[in-house]
Amino acid sequence: MSEIEEQRKVPEDWDRSGLAPWTYLNDELAELEKDTLFRRHWQLACHVSNLPERGSYITFDMAGERAIVMRGEDGEIRAFHNLCRHRGSRVLAKKRGVCKKVMVCPFHGWGYNLDGTLRSPTVPESLPKLDKQEHGLKPIEMDIWMGFVFLRFLPGNQPRISELLARHVEEVAPYQAEDMVPVYGGFWSQEMKVNWKAVRDVDNEGYHVPMAHPGLQDLYGKNYYDEPIVNGTNRSFAKLTDSPGHLWSVRHYKKILPDFPNLPASSKRAWLYIGIFPNTVISFYPESAAFYQEFPLAAGQTLQRGATYRYAEENRAMRLSRYLSERIDRLTVEEDTQLIEWTCEAMESSAFDGIILSDREYGVKAYHDKLRDLLPVMSMPEAPAPGTVAAVNAEMSAARAAAAE
Repeated sequence: MSEIEEQRKVPEDWDRSGLAPWTYLNDELAELEKDTLFRRHWQLACHVSNLPERGSYITFDMAGERAIVMRGEDGEIRAFHNLCRHRGSRVLAKKRGVCKKVMVCPFHGWGYNLDGTLRSPTVPESLPKLDKQEHGLKPIEMDIWMGFVFLRFLPGNQPRISELLARHVEEVAPYQAEDMVPVYGGFWSQEMKVNWKAVRDVDNEGYHVPMAHPGLQDLYGKNYYDEPIVNGTNRSFAKLTDSPGHLWSVRHYKKILPDFPNLPASSKRAWLYIGIFPNTVISFYPESAAFYQEFPLAAGQTLQRGATYRYAEENRAMRLSRYLSERIDRLTVEEDTQLIEWTCEAMESSAFDGIILSDREYGVKAYHDKLRDLLPVMSMPEAPAPGTVAAVNAEMSAARAAAAE
């Protein structure tokens, strides 16, 4: 039996209760999550095609961090903290753009080269001598996989993203994602008045699809297979049914979807999703690739962000297929958003006793187990006293480490 098959087995006595409601409502925990889960795990910032020329850049804000991802004059892609070394101002304020020669801080005019080194402070004689490397923009750890650019703001236990996703390379490589280009040039985003984990909870199971997503049910029906987290990633695979489809978008998508010679037979009419803990999903469809992710702004406020990419040489059938798959996805997002809002509302109700997970929601349990492993305080049925969440978590982590010795 493979490791994945072993992980998918449902123990007879497994805990079906999931995380306690307080973990979705507590702002102290949200701040702890930002540090432990988001700053110390890989975050997908952009695709190499978002940086098409020398000097092109995107800015990326996440959990209190600010980044610049830029293609230098030498063609190399680098990532820096968007933090002037003088007073901490943003060096680049726009979401994306092109710097021809120098990045200039809008506060006092300090200049930085495209490789991040300090070019010249304003009125240098008024300052001590500054080393161009030491006082340049601080670099951020970066790795690229299949054209997707990942950042990690603080050291963590995850291996490099190329190593983390190595087991998916054989399946993903035929899509040629590294050569794709942005569909709309930038990124979409939306704020949601929910806890970020509630978004992941919906995304980590297909149990709700037959009832909640008529479009997806019409598209692939029972041909949906998902796996829980294994070593920081998970995979979901949906094969299109042979039926023509009842809904307009599905019927025409199945009819128009062309053959893609670069894909193996198993992927020509299927949708593939690769999840990366804690908050990112990359989708690979025959005609396109995309990503989406969630970041906590507060316990009850989440920013969702994503982008779509297409083949550089796109004919009419490919373009129409992409339009239809995006239409199906938009309807799915609207349906999921309503469900997420309702489940978050329930956690504040006096009648809510917690959740009861189905065997088909084992992916949710695996995800919750991973969260409790990294933040032991999340295993508590009730919230610690106000002002103590971080301290209690530290005590529980120390006790666990001592017990393991």
